[in-house]
Amino acid sequence: MVVRYARLRAFLLLLGLILCSGQATWAVEYRPLPTAPRGGLTSDWLIHGEQTNRLVLYLPDYHTPAHAYYQWLTIRPSKPLPISFTARQGLSLFIDNRLVFTARTPASYTVDLAQLLPAGVAGGSHLLCVWQGEATPNLASFSNVASSPVTPKGKPAATPLLAQPRPRGHQGQTVFLCFLLVIGLAYGGIRATYQPGFARIYQVEGLWGKAAAEQDFLTKPTITWLNLGLVLIFSLSFALLLVAIHTNIQSIVILRRLFDVPESAIVLRVLLYTGLIAGFVIGKYLFLELMGYIFDVTDLVMVQYREFIRTILFMGLFLPLVIFLYLGLNQRLPETVLWVSNGVVSLLLIGSVIRVARTLHSRASLLNLHLFSYLCATEVIPLVILLKLIVFTY
Repeated sequence: MVVRYARLRAFLLLLGLILCSGQATWAVEYRPLPTAPRGGLTSDWLIHGEQTNRLVLYLPDYHTPAHAYYQWLTIRPSKPLPISFTARQGLSLFIDNRLVFTARTPASYTVDLAQLLPAGVAGGSHLLCVWQGEATPNLASFSNVASSPVTPKGKPAATPLLAQPRPRGHQGQTVFLCFLLVIGLAYGGIRATYQPGFARIYQVEGLWGKAAAEQDFLTKPTITWLNLGLVLIFSLSFALLLVAIHTNIQSIVILRRLFDVPESAIVLRVLLYTGLIAGFVIGKYLFLELMGYIFDVTDLVMVQYREFIRTILFMGLFLPLVIFLYLGLNQRLPETVLWVSNGVVSLLLIGSVIRVARTLHSRASLLNLHLFSYLCATEVIPLVILLKLIVFTY
């Protein structure tokens, strides 16, 4: 009996050792791959895994966007490591959990990580962290900058790169001027060809009054060659404003995943935004028809859409003036240009809602809770979304 018990105990002990060795082998097979330090930035970013308390590879289609992203880099104080990126206000860079840079204004920046390395820290492997408190950093804009050529003997050395905004006045200035020329010629050609209709839309004295031209516009057909041409010009002007001043709009997650356009492709971005804005303006009619059917106010849909078209076309006439202001003052007064741009965009969006509400109130009282709910669903909620995406983000 004792011999059998000893054999059984030995067998169980051997079986346990085999199972433990098998589990250890499996654990080794599924270890995460080590992330080796690199000399420059790559498109591979790391995020903090809360369950494992380790840095894991960030997969855009798998992980949810985070506020902090990491990369292991090889940084030496004697070897420049310049990078460029587009930042919102408040974006910060950390090296080994030490704050080394904070963006004070929304702009495009070029920094030298070797110059930002804290004093007394030896070169080698360091952890770079990009952090944005209230939004997701624009990771697609982070890229390496080509190192400056070696300075020949007898010539002064170049000044090291510092953390300062890149002058945006020279980026795409010729492209903006060409688009402004196209917009001016288009407005002039339409005014010469459709003078009565052009005057009916751009009538200052009838904007807040009850002029005969205003009532005439609300009864005319909406889908005309004149209106389509003016919508395209308005979309081009608005797109030019977004690309020139609101450069960080490409960091919106949905827009970046659907249309990932490089920051340097200015012409392509202008045309892309033009198509999106024109599609939004024209597609709003289908949205109004659907909401009008749901709320049973289909008789007000056409009047509402015509008033919306008339208001944005009139106020869009001032968008090229903001572009001129940007080209002239952006290098000296970037904050002023940004405030003026946000003010004009806010006035455009809020003014269209107020104008539409006034017109609907003249047809049916907005004191009716049913009609007021319809106005909130079709005008107020889209207004809040657009203000958040375009104005309050910057």
